[in-house]
Amino acid sequence: MIFTAVLDANVLVPYVLCDTLLRSAEAGLYRPLWSSKILDEVRGAVSRVRPDLDPSRLESRLHAMNAAFDGALVEGWEPLVEGIELGGDPHDRHVVAAAVRGGASAVITNNVRDFPDPAMERLGLHTVSPDQFLLDLEDLDPRTMVRVIEQQGADTGNPRMTPIEILDSLGRAGVPEFAAVMRSHFA
Repeated sequence: MIFTAVLDANVLVPYVLCDTLLRSAEAGLYRPLWSSKILDEVRGAVSRVRPDLDPSRLESRLHAMNAAFDGALVEGWEPLVEGIELGGDPHDRHVVAAAVRGGASAVITNNVRDFPDPAMERLGLHTVSPDQFLLDLEDLDPRTMVRVIEQQGADTGNPRMTPIEILDSLGRAGVPEFAAVMRSHFA
């Protein structure tokens, strides 16, 4: 059975990071999940950090995500929220509810501290930073991750980005250790 993880909104907002995570899933390294509430948080965050972005472009991207990953949009998580005891930020309970409902093993988030280990372990979940998650994927299948980065660069606009430029962007997007390890594949 393939590893399944909920992607929190904060790892879906930096486009380059979201792209790498989704390409890794597309390559079969894991199964991504999210909820309508997580996507609403993405909308809010993008409107704050990129007020110049046409909202229809973001909607198109979110629609494409749902279309590309059948079953990634977890439904029926709402009744579980009230029973989730995190001890961290109560606003993050919906993320855990989606993970439980979707049968995930982990939540991938930049806010690891908001998902305390004891509370998560009681639910059979663990919390992983995107940096550590991508490092784990690289350790699992380095060749596939090299192809992911190469293709990500090849698919960028004009001019195309090199793999090193993609990795530089990823380093700035919050996954510096992954970017550093991946650079060794392109040296």
